[in-house]
Amino acid sequence: MGGMNAAPVHGRVDRSGRLIEADPPLLGLQLRAGGEAGGALAVPQIAALARLANRLGILISRAVIAADGESDIDLWVRAQPDGNEVRLTIGGWNRRPALPAIAARDIDRETDFLRASADWLWETDEALKLVALSASAEEAIGGPASGMIGQPITQLVRLVEDEEGNLPLLAALAAQGRLEAQDAELRNGNGSVRLSAVPIHDGAGRFVGFRGNAAWHRAKLASPEEPRIVADAFGERLDRALREPLARIISRADSISTRSEGPLRRDYAEYAGDIATAGRHLLALVDDLVDLQAIERSDFRVEAEVIDLADVARRAAGLLAVRASDREVRIDRPGDDERLPASGDFKRVLQILVNLIGNAVRYSPNGAMVWIRAEQAADRAVVVIADQGKGIDPEDHERIFEKFERVDPGEPGGSGLGLYIARRLARAMDGEISVDSAPGQGARFTLTLPVG
Repeated sequence: MGGMNAAPVHGRVDRSGRLIEADPPLLGLQLRAGGEAGGALAVPQIAALARLANRLGILISRAVIAADGESDIDLWVRAQPDGNEVRLTIGGWNRRPALPAIAARDIDRETDFLRASADWLWETDEALKLVALSASAEEAIGGPASGMIGQPITQLVRLVEDEEGNLPLLAALAAQGRLEAQDAELRNGNGSVRLSAVPIHDGAGRFVGFRGNAAWHRAKLASPEEPRIVADAFGERLDRALREPLARIISRADSISTRSEGPLRRDYAEYAGDIATAGRHLLALVDDLVDLQAIERSDFRVEAEVIDLADVARRAAGLLAVRASDREVRIDRPGDDERLPASGDFKRVLQILVNLIGNAVRYSPNGAMVWIRAEQAADRAVVVIADQGKGIDPEDHERIFEKFERVDPGEPGGSGLGLYIARRLARAMDGEISVDSAPGQGARFTLTLPVG
């Protein structure tokens, strides 16, 4: 296909990410990308938008660039949820020579720097309408992030003028450049934040929005009568001291591994990729250590509210969909019509389920299935995560919930703190986590919480 394809191209994706219907141009792109008719959507940029539309339940429309052999294709993808499916309408189809991937890698490295100092992340389109919010933003919003998607960022925060009477975000928008610092107040009264962001450009150099972070104004996080949200002075110093240098290590290693500065021996590039992976592992460990400091304080408390445990399970599964797809693991999550009221803290329950489902994906063989079931048993709300992994010896059932212990110490990844933190959080909400497993029989982890 050359030049511009005038007629829109249509397709449908099911809830598992399979391209179940496609017009010939889309099917051809699917096959050239290594996929198959009726198989998982193999074009990453289109698949990502379909997953986002399915997870948020809203229309997503965005320009993307898809690789097709030695060329790139400019596309405009419209992903519309329709029951358990997503309908795709794709226009553009403008073929041109492939551009180097340096720009994409640059935005990834910039995002690492943003994440290093972030309490939560956000992304807007070119009109400053929110297209993404991290799960950690929901504490600030006071509800599901999906409620703010499609709204101007000014519906979430009130921008505060700087000392010269300017609004840095609007200046960055006018220049389509980087936002260094914009003070803002949450409109729901939950506090004040400082926003930073980098501009996003498509492969043709067009400005398409901002990717940014929000960092709480630490002085306003707690009053003298309230416990601090950050665990303690040590935890805060650890967090700040490690995040920035680790982010820089990851950035430099990514730059080397992609050869963005020029030719490099293949083995050196692979070493750099290993360094970047190790750096991201250490950043995850920093998160675990800060959480560990928090939950072991004598004044640690978890605020309970009525939540939909089935919905939280679906969200957790959605956050891990890409990781599962990379390992060819399918996640069978609760149906969209399932409801299970429970008492707990939304953010902490999401954290627990992401850990349990993430472990199930990690220890599953390629092509396996992970089942998530939500049900009520007497006065308890229950979520069960079952996998087809190699199982856990009954003698190790309690050991894996201890500090720095892991299901399989011989396998890479993990800090050995995830299950310990998850169980402590569950018990702080008057809940429990248990495991039922035996070698060769997979594992079943069960989270129980009081019925809401």
